Amino acid sequence: MKMRWLLDSSPFRLALLATLVGLVAGAGAVVFRGLIAVFHNLFFLGRFSVFYSANAHAAVGPWGAWVVLVPVGGAILVAFLVNNFAPEAKGHGVPEVMDAVYYHRGLIRPIVALVKSLASSISIGSGGSVGREGPIIQIGAAFGSTLGQMIRMPEWQRLTLVACGAGGGIAATFNTPIGGMLFAIELILPEISARTLVPVAIATGGATFVGRLAFGDHPSFDIPALAIPAAHAIPALSYLAYVTLGIVLGTVAVLYIRSLYAFEDMFDRMPGNYYTRHITGMLLVGIIMYLFMHHYGYYYVQGIGYAVVQDTLSGSLNVPYLMVLLFVAKLLVTALTLGSGASGGVFSPSLFMGAVLGGAYAILVDKLMPGLQLAVPGTAIIGMACVVGAATGAVLTATVMIFEMTRDYNVIIPLIIAVAFAYGMRTLLFNDSIYTLKLTRRGHHIPVSMQTHLYMLRTAIDFINMPLLQLPADSEIAALRRTADLSWPAPHVLVLDDGQVHAVLPSHELRRELSLRASSGARRVGQLHGTAFVVAKATDQLFDLVAAMRAHDRNVALITREGKLESAADVLGVVTWADIMEHGNFPRQLVGQYERHG
Repeated sequence: MKMRWLLDSSPFRLALLATLVGLVAGAGAVVFRGLIAVFHNLFFLGRFSVFYSANAHAAVGPWGAWVVLVPVGGAILVAFLVNNFAPEAKGHGVPEVMDAVYYHRGLIRPIVALVKSLASSISIGSGGSVGREGPIIQIGAAFGSTLGQMIRMPEWQRLTLVACGAGGGIAATFNTPIGGMLFAIELILPEISARTLVPVAIATGGATFVGRLAFGDHPSFDIPALAIPAAHAIPALSYLAYVTLGIVLGTVAVLYIRSLYAFEDMFDRMPGNYYTRHITGMLLVGIIMYLFMHHYGYYYVQGIGYAVVQDTLSGSLNVPYLMVLLFVAKLLVTALTLGSGASGGVFSPSLFMGAVLGGAYAILVDKLMPGLQLAVPGTAIIGMACVVGAATGAVLTATVMIFEMTRDYNVIIPLIIAVAFAYGMRTLLFNDSIYTLKLTRRGHHIPVSMQTHLYMLRTAIDFINMPLLQLPADSEIAALRRTADLSWPAPHVLVLDDGQVHAVLPSHELRRELSLRASSGARRVGQLHGTAFVVAKATDQLFDLVAAMRAHDRNVALITREGKLESAADVLGVVTWADIMEHGNFPRQLVGQYERHG
């Protein structure tokens, strides 16, 4: 009996489910990286192997100049998978998760996880300039959503599991449990409270544990001593240099965002279909990749690009003109890859561009003003955080993740300053992040304070949770009892008088009334104690719906298409205060506000 009570306990059950989601997200990260290795070795080397280090440059394969067709082969497979099985797998993934949370009640099709893992691993493995973080976020979120759909639970718990999967995926990928948790908080979670944060923390911890078992407990990059002195010893002008870097990279983030969507629009306007457009884009990527190999000895811009990041941090890449050239090329091939329809993330290209620009900036400043002590590794790391934070809008995530990746406290103060100015510059020049712009173009606006105002954007019709039953007032209660006993959940009942709605029996009131009247005899439905109601338009936002309910002291709203009630046929559904609280997860602090001032 005690064990059953524990399993039925909502917090305990949610903790168990969060643990499962975290472990699966961690395992997903392991499998996904294995798939990338398999496809990379098949495409570039013509052999089967699961061993591949993204931090080392790809070996030269046997194809010679024909290597330009390797991305084309990947493009054909990706287009086939996305076109036939899961269009949601196209692109960088995170916007689709945000869209599911904010506009589709956290519902993600299970097949998305499978198709996304295959399509993204093929895109990356065949040389596409995309990251592996976005896909594993979408894969983890899809599993959390699927679990939330299989098990009956309130919507807020399903959304929490989606955040658990997303945070767990990025935590396992980078070995950054706190960063993964902050990512879920900044971009995915619609509510910040103990009941949502604890499951996400459990999930990111579990995912990191699995990731460490597979990849080891070490940072994503092998970073030497950063040569950034203790904060108190940094010259004052150095901080001005970091501020300048932040402003420059905030502008770069805008260029990155605009380029990505400009190329997407360009490819959409091209004649042909998805296959021909993606093949064209990836052929150009293959040509650029080959030109770098021919002139500089490495492919450089293919795949996730961590080898270039590692070179910058270790000091082996220290030629400013080449670093700037790599930035321009990476920006171009990333726009070509994602704009033409690949599947993969935008996080890794952000790290690449931030690292090479930060490193080049440090070298140039050191030549002009050597007393500022801008070390290349430290400034490259700050550059990575600036581009990631400014482009994605996940400022806390970028700051903390870079700290977890470097494990050097001295970089934190200049990093915070630079990232703040980068984010400020991006928002000054362009309001949307690289994630929200995709949704804004669909008409799905995500508020800046999304954790507190998510449900204010939801419309009244979104909160219809129970079936609706219409009965004349003279119907026998015995017939109603038989209908209610066969229904789960119990319906909301409209009591009609000459075709007009006389009263409403909410689901919970119906159960209570029937339990109190076991022997109802010939009593009629009209004799039950109905509830008064307000009428709301289907497209009314929740803020206005709740305000109307509180102003008229009503706990029930009838939802109609135009907000008018001329007959019972106009009613689309019923929303009760219980529906909003239990299934809609209306913010508790605003409930108190309406109760005091409504």
